[in-house]
Amino acid sequence: MSKNLIEVPPVHETGKGAGRVMTMSTIAFTLMFAVWLMFGILGIPIQKELGISDEQLAWVSALAVLNGSMWRLPAGILADRIGGRKVTLFLLFATAIPAYLVSFANNYAMLLVLAFLVGFAGNLFSVGTAWNSAWFGKERQGLALGVFGAGNVGASVTKFIGPPLIAATAGSTLFLGIQGGWRLIPVIYAVLLVVVGILTWIIVPRVDRAPGASKPIREMLAPLRNVRVWRFSLYYVAVFGAYVALSAWLPKYYVDNFDVSLTTAGLLTATFIFPASLLRPVGGWLSDRFGARKVMYFTFAMMLLTSGILMMPNGFITVVHPGGAQTTHWHYEIHLVWFVILVFLLGCAMGFGKAAVFKHIPEYFPENVGSVGGLVGMLGGLGGFFLPPLFAYTKTWSGFPSSTFFCIFILVAICGLWMHITIVKMLHEKAPELAGSIDRPLEKELS
Repeated sequence: MSKNLIEVPPVHETGKGAGRVMTMSTIAFTLMFAVWLMFGILGIPIQKELGISDEQLAWVSALAVLNGSMWRLPAGILADRIGGRKVTLFLLFATAIPAYLVSFANNYAMLLVLAFLVGFAGNLFSVGTAWNSAWFGKERQGLALGVFGAGNVGASVTKFIGPPLIAATAGSTLFLGIQGGWRLIPVIYAVLLVVVGILTWIIVPRVDRAPGASKPIREMLAPLRNVRVWRFSLYYVAVFGAYVALSAWLPKYYVDNFDVSLTTAGLLTATFIFPASLLRPVGGWLSDRFGARKVMYFTFAMMLLTSGILMMPNGFITVVHPGGAQTTHWHYEIHLVWFVILVFLLGCAMGFGKAAVFKHIPEYFPENVGSVGGLVGMLGGLGGFFLPPLFAYTKTWSGFPSSTFFCIFILVAICGLWMHITIVKMLHEKAPELAGSIDRPLEKELS
């Protein structure tokens, strides 16, 4: 490794070229996120063609999410040690190969293997987090990480381009023997991955920043023993893992429960994805200005309210009187418009929350953003792996599609309770002087 391509930055100063790093890392992340979650739309025509069950389809998306989460910790550490530029380029080009091969999948086993390999795309998140943190000063990190994280909007790309392209090219054979329909989408993504990789190589500064270049691995992993890191990780499961799971799950939910077309389901899902992604920079700015914990309180409250309503099943309340007589009261049924509005608000809360969680990391662990951000991102992503199968199985067990939102409600309730208990303990220890500094790092925070 040529040392003149690595810079160990001074104390958290914004570097010349930071704007180019943020721009290209955000574009790359947006594309990689689209590839990572493309099975949310492609899975529906794939299910019809291959004749697989709902549970099997859930595992296709889940395996992609798994591989896009399990390497986030080492990828974040590697970005800190050798610079995010090299790791980003590797991920872009490496993901293009399995993305192209997905178009040739003709059985369930092959689909599972390729979905797992395509999922490698999701690991770019921890790389971009460490990369942008290294290039931006502390006063701008919240906004910079929020802008980069808005690349989550890539989850909506397939929702927009997928259904029209699938419908327009279904049953046809295109250039170089590529088939139309759902098989065309992964080929397009493979080409775009190569193009964005070349542009990244040309545009971003050749001399990269690597704040962990001289640190031993043991020192970089030391903060992971702190319970606070694991608490942040659980928060991220709720605001990001659930976001990933719903992005993949909602198209089918709309098709099955509201009898809409795949195109309409994709557009409606985008009304969840857009606020959950594009409000992330706003959440970063609010966290910079008012403190990340205030934003987290708002996030959890909004998520509890919306998921609490969405988890209520359609039906009647039946009262059994003494003697066995029954009377039926209050017919409840959520209509499509109200469902879309509530899911939109749920997405808004997640957008704020994702930024607030990652605002904590460079404040508490400024020298170990790669390792801490990698672990938080990894566990958050693993939440996106476990939740889709959980949604499918709880639906089978309960018979209620709305059990999806019951799972989210319970998860958020646990996170909110843990955070509030921690804050109360801190106040009891440090009050009254702690009240005005609760959103700043503390050396002796109880975790």
